[in-house]
Amino acid sequence: MFKYGSNLSKDPAILTDQDSQVDEGDENPERGNWSNKTEYMLSMIGFAVGLGNIWRFPYLTYKHGGGAFLIPYFLMLVLCGIPLFFLENAIGQFCSQGPVNSWRAVPILQGVGLSVVLISTFMSIYYNVIIAYSLYYMFASFQSPLPWASCLSLPDSNCSTMPKVTNWTQENRTCPSSDTITVPMQSPSEQYWDRVALQRSSGLDETGPVVWHLALCLLLSSLIVAAALIRGIKSSGKVVYFTATFPYVLILILLIRGVTLEGARDGIEFYIGSRSNLTKLTEAQVWKDAATQTFFSLSIGMGGIVTLASYSNFKNNMFLDSIVVTLLNHATSVFAGFAIFSILGHMAHIYGKPVAAVVKEGFGLAFIAYPDALAKLPISPLWSILFFLMFVIVGLDSQFTILEVITTCLTDAFPAIFKSKRISLTIGTCVTVFLLGLPCLTRAGIYWVTLIDQFACGWVLIISALTEIIGFCYIYGGNNLIKDIEMMIGKKSFCFWLWWRACWFFVSPCILVVILVWSFIAYVPPSYGNVQFPDWGLALGWCMAAFILLWVPAVAGYKLLRAHGNPYKRLKSLCAPSEEWHPYLDIHRGKRYS
Repeated sequence: MFKYGSNLSKDPAILTDQDSQVDEGDENPERGNWSNKTEYMLSMIGFAVGLGNIWRFPYLTYKHGGGAFLIPYFLMLVLCGIPLFFLENAIGQFCSQGPVNSWRAVPILQGVGLSVVLISTFMSIYYNVIIAYSLYYMFASFQSPLPWASCLSLPDSNCSTMPKVTNWTQENRTCPSSDTITVPMQSPSEQYWDRVALQRSSGLDETGPVVWHLALCLLLSSLIVAAALIRGIKSSGKVVYFTATFPYVLILILLIRGVTLEGARDGIEFYIGSRSNLTKLTEAQVWKDAATQTFFSLSIGMGGIVTLASYSNFKNNMFLDSIVVTLLNHATSVFAGFAIFSILGHMAHIYGKPVAAVVKEGFGLAFIAYPDALAKLPISPLWSILFFLMFVIVGLDSQFTILEVITTCLTDAFPAIFKSKRISLTIGTCVTVFLLGLPCLTRAGIYWVTLIDQFACGWVLIISALTEIIGFCYIYGGNNLIKDIEMMIGKKSFCFWLWWRACWFFVSPCILVVILVWSFIAYVPPSYGNVQFPDWGLALGWCMAAFILLWVPAVAGYKLLRAHGNPYKRLKSLCAPSEEWHPYLDIHRGKRYS
């Protein structure tokens, strides 16, 4: 047995045998480091650039005034996105620990780290299921014509290639000829999504069997992730050379094809062209959505940034890294929007409808609107394969880091058990996530996915980020935090830190509070399309959120009971850094932590 954080063995060869995540050239011979800076940066970019950049940002831009939306979007990046990304990056790199042990700086809030692990668990289920959807559609695209290009002959089907609502006039003795019955119609792509891909039931209380073709795709997704993470960052760092760069190639190919189509200009004009509406900037909702999209697209509060940074060399310039990754993340959102809207513009042109009538977000964009548009193109299977391959790769990139959060926290917490069993831990984690994902692939699965998205991957992340700011900036102290960062990147001027102090102590937390309060005020019970969830389903969603957040007061209470002295002394001791809070290696501790 040994105390974690001690320099148990200085012989890299011994540790290489024990832990496949450590190589001989690593600065940290116990935990391991990135093989090079490129692998670290690509992993950060792959984690930050997620599905929201592709299926939500373009819709928000169109909805909120086109190009005018970029003003609040990039302003929120400066005021909230970069400061919080920089903060998490610095915390992870300084202590070389995951999201749980990094709270040794503020022991009373260590429960936040456990909450982050649970968030990552739910998020891994969510991403795994979306990757399974995308894999299924990619495989289904290997046929011509595409299976959703025309209506299928299914019982009780209201499918039409015409606009979505058909007016039918029925004349008989009991109904005047002026009566019109409005019959809702499904497009072929919507019919395929509901009736074939999902085999969707009527509601959450009609579970049905597991949809076998999606379960097989989920298994494939889990196998890919397990293979990529089998040696932790040493193997995933090699995989991201492909997964973090190839989506840009695919987006470029789709963009080049899109802009050559008739009607593409109309789509781009709606997205970010001359029809931009600057008057939208006077609406508070625009600024709130810009801040929310910035926060979630950078994956702040999920523990991934802290985890990836914990494997960096101690003297790495994480400040510059944070600037590069966050700017590239936002630029990717804008870039992807051109590819999406150019093809949606072509779809609107074919249907003879305005672009506004075909624009969707989320699942509606990824699995209904865009596949419908791709089915109208020549050589449609090729473009469909490329589009869903892009979705698979972007999802896998995020999934790699989300699962790395879980395995890193377990290894940090129980090094004697898991350090020498990295492969078994990775496989066990992937198997667990696969099994937990199966209920989301029943006929009621899409409703469970919606609940997870709403209650486990939404405002709980904002609470996580807020407690992070309170803990490290207010309790641990801004001065201490700055001194820690300067141990890594060197001394900086007073003016340099003045800006970051303003953001960390006032601007960023105020923005997060506004988003959180607004989310509760504007709360609407989640639904999927026209299907409302039963009360027990909503109650289960709230229990999910409560289970995630419960660990914060529970751990704080437990630590207070275990501490010594009167209540004030107990609270004071738990708000001070523990003796284990310091740079991981002795050579980096200096006089402050000697």
